[in-house]
Amino acid sequence: MTKRRSQHWFGGQGKDAFIHRSWMKNNGLPDDAFDGRPVIGICNTFSEFTPCHVHFRGLIEHIKAGVLEAGGLPLEFPVFSCGESNLRPTAMLFRNLASMDVEEAIRGNPMDGVVLMAGCDKTTPSLVMGAASCDLPSIVISGGPMLNGRFQGREIGSGTDVWKFSEDVRAGVMSEQDFANAESAMSRSPGHCMTMGTASTMASMVEALGLALPGNAAYPAVDARRSRIARMTGRRIVEMVNENLRPSAILKKEAFANAIRVNGAIGGSTNAVVHLLAIAGRVGTELTLDDWDRYGRDVPTILDLMPSGRFLMEDFCYAGGIPAVMKEIGDLLDLDVLTVTGKTVRDNIRDAENYNPEVIRPRDKALTPSGGIAVLRGNLAPDGAIIKPSAASPALMKHRGRAVVFEDIDDYKARVDDPALDVDEASIMVLKNCGPKGYPGMAEV
Repeated sequence: MTKRRSQHWFGGQGKDAFIHRSWMKNNGLPDDAFDGRPVIGICNTFSEFTPCHVHFRGLIEHIKAGVLEAGGLPLEFPVFSCGESNLRPTAMLFRNLASMDVEEAIRGNPMDGVVLMAGCDKTTPSLVMGAASCDLPSIVISGGPMLNGRFQGREIGSGTDVWKFSEDVRAGVMSEQDFANAESAMSRSPGHCMTMGTASTMASMVEALGLALPGNAAYPAVDARRSRIARMTGRRIVEMVNENLRPSAILKKEAFANAIRVNGAIGGSTNAVVHLLAIAGRVGTELTLDDWDRYGRDVPTILDLMPSGRFLMEDFCYAGGIPAVMKEIGDLLDLDVLTVTGKTVRDNIRDAENYNPEVIRPRDKALTPSGGIAVLRGNLAPDGAIIKPSAASPALMKHRGRAVVFEDIDDYKARVDDPALDVDEASIMVLKNCGPKGYPGMAEV
């Protein structure tokens, strides 16, 4: 048997091993904790400044229990929590910083495998990017979405409805008191956004890529099944270490093609484009913007979920989640791709069922016939621009109008409400300096 990585710290009778073991024993660890069993690092992005992750203290206990049950030694470590809800000016500015934190923490510490605890928008790609660069056995457990928002007898979705309510207040359609009441009714449990924003999209992407256990994306944060999948994740990472199953064996071009097609089927965020390109780069898999157009443009959006449709992540969970979506579009996927289960996509989705065809629509009743990310090029975007057809009105798909240009986000805020602004319903509003060469991530869809 090949000597485990952690044994380069803890194995043998030399001075260095003495020092490492002695310090670790002040945690209460007995002698046999260092007997060669897999040491599992649990990468925890808990922060009270990241509301999506406030339940991670409880979730990690289930992961640790799973690791112990499988014969491993779980050791938690913190990394920068790249939360979108409070971090200004945008968490996208810090994604690469967070990925460096993850990479160096893994590279510099005595672990044999890693559990990545992710949730809020940029935490998922930053953790996967860092772990992929190290290429130790790694598995993702997402924190899960919030319960559906409930306000005045109807369901409301984070992001989607807050923009609507804000405009309704400005238009005098909604009172400021109702706006305040909706604030408390929208985010009513731990977890990330329950719409198909970036957080839900990236949880879906890691499941579609094969980096998380089936069902990972949709179980609500407070659902007991979230805790159970955390425990199973802890067990599985020990097995992955024993099998030497690494991200480089999973993150092949075919896996990315699958994820791109799943993104189209669920009406996923356009942010998935920049994140999957970055993840692919970490493992040396060639993936381009044109691949997004080639693989995804003509995929029908079959998930009827905000902002493209009507329902929310809790409904998606009850309908069958990502496995049910992947089974519905199975003829578009490479079903022989390997996943963290040690099995193929085909094996993982074989028994999947769609329990609500209103939420996960059959192909012949798709929400949008061609809903995947479309890549556009032109004089305003010579390096390419993207659009999510599932969330666009038909009028946006072919439009002609004057460009009203704002130099940056401050210029936009200063001028957008000015009655003298020369803009009409046919104008195209262009925000400059918000891309990778200016102000990364500000223009988030």
